[in-house]
Amino acid sequence: MKSLSKILLCLSFSLLFAAPVLRAQREKLPPEDVDFVEKTWPTAKKTSTGIRYIIQQNGTGESPKPGDLLSVLYVGKLLTGETFDEQINPEKPIKFRVGRDMVIQGWDQILQLMKKGERRLVIIPSELAYGTRGKPPKIPRDATLLFVIELKDIEREQ
Repeated sequence: MKSLSKILLCLSFSLLFAAPVLRAQREKLPPEDVDFVEKTWPTAKKTSTGIRYIIQQNGTGESPKPGDLLSVLYVGKLLTGETFDEQINPEKPIKFRVGRDMVIQGWDQILQLMKKGERRLVIIPSELAYGTRGKPPKIPRDATLLFVIELKDIEREQ
């Protein structure tokens, strides 16, 4: 009985000290970005992969599936507020097939959660964007990216 008590006590201490480490493994933003994001967008929800988002305008219908052709408007910014790219002309949206590695991984993930007509503010960790490479000269290495994405249309794969 004494050895069982020792085992349970050791296990309890292990879990107590492991909790902060486990949290750190799940968080994909650097600590300074986490602080900024949580202060600036305290209502942002978080996906299991670490993408944060705020629904700014609800959409309708079904979400896209891999292979669907999407039409998207967007503004891409660094956390500093500097715009690095945008496509905001409703007559000329960017078009690509979702789930086919045609865009950054964070886009493939978040767009499959959206509906036609939906607009979201999306914060994408570096590893789901351009990672340690960045995309010089506009996107530095390890940059957390901020997008306003609007899913204009979904064409089902035939």
